[in-house]
Order: sequence, then C-alpha cells, then structure tokens
Amino acid sequence: MTKAKKEKTTGEEEEETTGTERSYQQLITNLNPIAQPLASRKVTKKIYKCIKKASKLKQIRRGVKEVQKFINKGEKGIVVLAGDTLPIDVYCHIPVMCEERNLPYAYIPSKVDLGTSAGSKRPTCVIMIKPHEEYQEAYNECLEEVASLPLPV
Repeated sequence: MTKAKKEKTTGEEEEETTGTERSYQQLITNLNPIAQPLASRKVTKKIYKCIKKASKLKQIRRGVKEVQKFINKGEKGIVVLAGDTLPIDVYCHIPVMCEERNLPYAYIPSKVDLGTSAGSKRPTCVIMIKPHEEYQEAYNECLEEVASLPLPV
C-alpha cells in the first residue's frame, strides 16, 4: 500500500515541477500586500542562481536578525525578501532600512525556495547577497535587474 501512495505523490510532484510558469503563478497568489517590488519569474531565477553561488562561498547573510545587524553595520549587497512571510511585522522594517542606506532589495514569491537556494532545508524570509569576485558577473546582472525594479510609492 505504501508503494502505491509514494508513486501517486511522485507523479503529482512531477506535474507541479514541470510547469514552472504555473507554479510561479500559484506562488504569487500567496503574497503579502507589502511585497513590492516583486521580481519577475526570470529575475527570480537569476537571483536563485546567484544565491546558490554565494552560499557555496559563504557570502550570504540569512535571517532577519543577521541581515538587520549587517545592514546597520553598513555592509553592502542585494537584499532578497520572501513575499509569503506571515506575520508581516516580522520583517516589514527591512525595506525601510534598505531605502535609507540605498541598498537594492526585491521580493520573491516563496520563502521555501529562498531557503532551498541558500542550501538549507529551513525556509528563510530574508537573505543578503554580498559581492564577491568568484560570481561577480552573476551578481552584477542581479544588481542591475533588482535596481531597475520600481520602488513602491
């Protein structure tokens, strides 16, 4: 019996993972009202790739407390926030801090995907990507894309 259930669940997972566009649209339905500027599907994929490269070199800051501490210390980088975090009060002050210090920031649809791209099994609501020579090209590309996103009014 358990074998049959496992086969059914893997079949469902394969359907969900093959339709990337559909899953992105599903993730957008769970967003917070403050999740602006939201990265497009294409930009989100670039950000995930940059986070993977940075996490291999230990060049990321993960979590609200750690990111907040290093923003206050004046560290530079791209701040990536998860748009489906509840309650909003947990991290609603981070975009304000980024705007005060002219740091680029963007929201992505899923905290689970954000944690996974950082090499963790635990969902993460905030990550800061620090610049490094090893992945400078990918970082600059993400920086341009995130900086070009319109800030909320």
